[in-house]
Formats: sequence, structure tokens, C-alpha cells
Amino acid sequence: MPKAIRIERTGGPEVMQFVDVEVGPPGPGEVQVRNHAVGLNYIDVYFRSGLYPMPLPAGVGLEGAGVVTAVGAGVNTVKVGDRVAYCGQPPGSYAELRNMPAAPLVKLPKSVGFDTAAAMMLKGLTVQYLFRRTYKLQRGQTILFHAAAGGVGLIAMQWAKALGVTVIGTAGSEAKAKLARDFGADHVILYNKENVAERVREITRGEMVPVVYDSVGKDTFQGSIDSLQPFGLLVSFGNASGPVPPLPLTALKGSLYITRPSLMAHTSSRENLETMSADLFRMVSSGKVRIEIDQRYALADTVRAHQDLEARRTTGSTVLLP
Repeated sequence: MPKAIRIERTGGPEVMQFVDVEVGPPGPGEVQVRNHAVGLNYIDVYFRSGLYPMPLPAGVGLEGAGVVTAVGAGVNTVKVGDRVAYCGQPPGSYAELRNMPAAPLVKLPKSVGFDTAAAMMLKGLTVQYLFRRTYKLQRGQTILFHAAAGGVGLIAMQWAKALGVTVIGTAGSEAKAKLARDFGADHVILYNKENVAERVREITRGEMVPVVYDSVGKDTFQGSIDSLQPFGLLVSFGNASGPVPPLPLTALKGSLYITRPSLMAHTSSRENLETMSADLFRMVSSGKVRIEIDQRYALADTVRAHQDLEARRTTGSTVLLP
């Protein structure tokens, strides 16, 4: 019988259980996938902890790659034997075998392996919409990108350099700062030792930046606001340090803008999903973006993987192996 991670209540990593599950045939509009690799993302922590509510009991995980083993009625986008990757609702990718909606699945090109796909779909598509859709970066611009040595960050560093953009990254340690530089960051600010906005002012010679990408949340929010030039955009796409508290509109000094985009909104149409995925696959297949998998855990060790992720002991991308 296949195994999967399940939770019956929300809380810390210890609420996740590695259990036997019965997987029947896929229903109409569904596909059965045998996962070869599963992606670990901070959004999984939000679901597991209850920050993002979901019906319980439930599976965990939004990203994976594997082979189609069965298709339900009405499915014409993939067939049995196809190599596929996915990221999206509903949670449940932490599994050896699962039934899921066909909508999030895309076919994998031969040039992309299962581990790489599982490590990059959510993070890579996030960078794609951040740079191509939320704020269209132009050659010669300078940006601030928090958590530059994380899974999203390392992809972003390379993608930005390919676009001819100057990147100011932030990191929490010298080791992570070096990693961010190795992947393309032009400048790295140690956010726990330096004043981010002051350093941005120094680096840009007072011009500040037109856009800040912030997945950290509460701890970096004010520094992000203070780093923007007039009419600048703060892209808040995560809460790694906790959610940003309510703020008065007067905080948007200098005619600033804030947006809270989501990957699910950008990939809600099949056309967008396929276009964005093709863009990501091209960037990776061309060598412009290299997916750094720094941690691999057995699916049975998911509790430890979450503990390491929340303690910021991980860098780059992490995959779970069924």
C-alpha cells in the first residue's frame, strides 16, 4: 500500500504522520501520478501550521514530479506514461502515489529530470510571474530581493542577471551571502546586522529601487518600504517571519504601491500555466538558470525536513524522495 504524509490537526512539524493510504482509480477530471520527487516549500509550513486554513484531515505539499499511471474520464491533456510536473492546489504532493486534478499538470521536457522539476516548479514559476508579470523588469534596473539564498532567491538571482538587472539581495549569514553572490547577486546585505534601507541608499547613491520583492514578511516589511523610490512597488509574496500587521495607508509615503500576488492566480488558466512553464523550462534548459538542490530527504523524514526549513538551516531547493 502506498504511503503519504497526512495531518489530522494543524501545528508544528510533529503533526505530520507518515501513513499507509488507499488510492483508488482517478475520478472524472483527475489523474493518478506516481511521484518520483516532491518539492518542499515554505507555503507548506503555512498550511501545516494553520496560517492558511484547509479542511482536515489533509495531505501536505503542492509540488511534485513523476509519471502518470492512470487518467480519469474527460482528461485529454496527459496520458498514461507521460512524465509530468505540477504545483498547485489541493495539497497532497507528499505522497508516493496520488490522485489529483489534471489542471495543474504540465508535461516535462526530456531535458528536465524529476528532481529538478520537483525542486523548481513552484519556485521557478514564482520567479517567472514576479519578473515577467507582476513587475516587468528591464535591463539596467536595480532591484532589492529578500532571502536571496533561498530556493526562490537563487533562481531569482540567476534570472535577474540573465535580464541584465542589478540585484541587491539580503541574507542572514555570511555563508548565505556568499551563496547569493555565487548565483549572481551584485550586492548582499546582512539584514540581521545592517540597516537594509540605509545600505540600499548607499549602493544606489540615493536613488533607491523601483521594486522590492519580499517573501520574509514582518521582519523586513518596514525596510522594504523605506528602500523604495517614489512610485515604487513592494511585492509581498510570503510571510517567512510572520504575517505583516495591518498598516495605515499613510505608510505608503512617496506614492508607493503594494501588491500581494499569488502563483495560483497567475496559473489559473491553462494558457498562462503552459506559457509560464515553457518560459521556465527554456531558462533551465538553456543553462541561464541552474536549479540548486542542496538538501534531499526521504519522504519518511519530512518532519526533520520541516524542522530544518523553519530553522533556516536550508539553502537553495529541497526535495523529498518517495
